[in-house]
Amino acid sequence: MNKTLKNTGKGAAWGLAGLVTATAAAAGGWILFSRRYIRHDMPLDQALEAERKDFLSQHAGRISYYVDKSGQGAPLVLLHSINAASSAFEMKPLFEHYRGKRPVYALDLPGFGFSERSDRLYSPDLYQHAICDFLTEVVGAPADVAALSLSCEFAALAALHEPGLFRSLVMISPTGFNPPRMDKMAERASQRGTKHKLYAGLAVPLWNRPLYDMISSRPSIQFFLNKSFEGLVPEHFVDYAYQTAHQPGAQYAPTYFLSGKLFTPAVQQTVYQALDHPVLVIYDRDPYTNFEMLPALLRDCDNWRGARISPTKGLPQWEAPQRVVNALEDFWSQV
Repeated sequence: MNKTLKNTGKGAAWGLAGLVTATAAAAGGWILFSRRYIRHDMPLDQALEAERKDFLSQHAGRISYYVDKSGQGAPLVLLHSINAASSAFEMKPLFEHYRGKRPVYALDLPGFGFSERSDRLYSPDLYQHAICDFLTEVVGAPADVAALSLSCEFAALAALHEPGLFRSLVMISPTGFNPPRMDKMAERASQRGTKHKLYAGLAVPLWNRPLYDMISSRPSIQFFLNKSFEGLVPEHFVDYAYQTAHQPGAQYAPTYFLSGKLFTPAVQQTVYQALDHPVLVIYDRDPYTNFEMLPALLRDCDNWRGARISPTKGLPQWEAPQRVVNALEDFWSQV
């Protein structure tokens, strides 16, 4: 019996050793494949058929943006979300609708699109300053700012610190409305240094780019976009996301995002509730966040309004553009 147990123990050890060896071999093979066979300097088309310019931000380096100033009225500034393959392309339906009707701008935020993608510290402060610098130096007048997902937090931080730059703020599928228990979990994780350890693990040069290549592969992009669409994902959306994810330095900003370092703890209590501007939230269902705490804020803050565009899953400007425009026009008519 003892001999059997010993043999069983040896078999388990050999099996574990074999699994570790196979995993290491697979990882090594993917790292080699990423370096030799995946192109990281693909030609990048413009996200929007409009004039594209660069602006040198004092705090955030070179920022690329698209602009059409042929219309009249208050300027509109569009901010895309933060993910592994984001860019100004995400705001294309709104840019196309408003061009010629009012001055409209769409940014590639730092680390994405044609903007600077250097290996540096990416943080909420960086994005806040980038938005403030752009509104001050380029737009030059109080603007209606429409942001998507996590960028809503950055826009809110900018509005809180430089209120004179904003006329109103529109949040499309914003983050930051998770229940307090989840915020407390995130805060405890931050206090334990979990986010720092996760970032340190993801950012190891040996596997940072190969890991990002796996996340930004075409099947992966298709999978995550499928979760954000009620219907079919436009093929050109996948194509552009793949292009922009295969640029030099494309992995740096998403690594900070994936490690949780771009979220502001308790942003609803510390930032959202402190805003004095008119704010519109456009939402429905979102696989990456929830809006459980939104009704309470809408009830308690007179300057906040909500518009539910159903059925959508995080990108209503793509799935229900006219209904989004109707909600925007109704909101702005009362600003």
